[in-house]
This record gives sequence, structure tokens and C-alpha cells, in this order.
Amino acid sequence: MDNRDLSLVHLVRRPTRLMPPGQRPPLLILLHGVGSNERDLFSLAPELDERLMIVSARAPNVLAPGSYAWFEVTFGSNGPVINPSQAEASRQVLIGFIAEAVAAYGADPAQVYLMGFSQGAIMSAGVALTEPELVSGAVLMSGRILPEIRPLMAAPERLEGLPILLVHGESDNVLPVQHGRASRALLESLPVKLEYHEYAMRHQITPQSLGDVARWLSRRIDEHEGTTTSSPE
Repeated sequence: MDNRDLSLVHLVRRPTRLMPPGQRPPLLILLHGVGSNERDLFSLAPELDERLMIVSARAPNVLAPGSYAWFEVTFGSNGPVINPSQAEASRQVLIGFIAEAVAAYGADPAQVYLMGFSQGAIMSAGVALTEPELVSGAVLMSGRILPEIRPLMAAPERLEGLPILLVHGESDNVLPVQHGRASRALLESLPVKLEYHEYAMRHQITPQSLGDVARWLSRRIDEHEGTTTSSPE
């Protein structure tokens, strides 16, 4: 585990499977939910592809000791109310952090994946849909797509074929499943490569949902390696 002098505090798991000579490892950036920290999703690293360079980032806004947020949010009768300026500031920080992490850890800039839970999923969607050239895919777990992101979304031709995995719990008690279904509807209107799953779970990650996430990520890496190995020398 490392924590170099980058713009976000983070933890690192280096690949546990050697890459072929001359190849740089794919990078997976983990983004936690509100009130958590970089250690939360990092605990899932042993279940994820051994080829991945995994960086688990800490959100910049401090709520309490050990408790952080990408933006402040309150939950009322009309749903979540966010601090939009904090959300936008965090989106900009993440855009810069991707380049920092690629450079610092020698990762492949053509294989950068975002994986977020809850508020981390919101941020993953915000970056992927506005700066699709920076990422090779995004995993959105139990989140939503902020209305503030829609005017900033990249043109359809830039989003063409972008792989996105969207998973949500049917009994989610924090962000009800209609948020996941609304995200699915929006993404289905875009030329992204969407995969959507619902599970009999609440606002959580289960072995079943994590297994689907892990397999999805491995398929993306396999597809990239197949393209790389079949290309002319």
C-alpha cells in the first residue's frame, strides 16, 4: 500500500499477477460513499482481478474523524438535496487525480476504470459521462446520475461504446431502486454499452453483486488484451 503526494489521499494494491513485458497494468479507481473513507471499498480488492492496479481514493470533504464525502447531502421528503458546488469541485479533482494516478503508478492510460458505491457511483458517473476519453469503463453501484451533470455530458459521439455496469438493490433504503431505473433509462438513451442488474438487496454490496462486478471488470481487461495482442506489430 502506498500514499504518494497526489491530490487525494488513497490506498494502493499493486497487481498480483505480472504483466507481459512492455505492458502497463490497468487502473481501477475506487470511490467510496458518503460518510465512509478509502478503506471501505479497498477491502474488496482481494475479490477483484489480479491484473488491476487498484487505487482507493478518499473524498476531500471532512464530515467527522474518519468520515468523508464527495459532497454534502441531506435526505428529505422530496429526496436527496446536495451541495452542487462541492460535487462539481470533487468532479474536477477526480479528473486531475486520474492523470496523477496513471503517472504515479505506471498504469495504462488506455485502461482506466472507475468503480463507485452510492455517492462514489454518482461521482464515477459524473466523470465518465463528461470526460469519457479518460476512462475505459465505469461501475456504478447503488447510485444515481445527478441532474446537474446532464448539461455537462459529452456529445453522443464521444460516449459511443463506453462500457458502463449499473447495479442496484431492489430494496435500497437510501437511494431507492427508482434512482437506478432512472439512470438506466438515461443511459439507454445514450450510445454507451450498458449492462444493468438489480438484486434482492438493500443499500449494500453482496457476494452476488460483487461477483458480477468482478467478472465484468475481468471481461473488459480480457477484451483489451485481445485487441492488443491481435493488433499488427
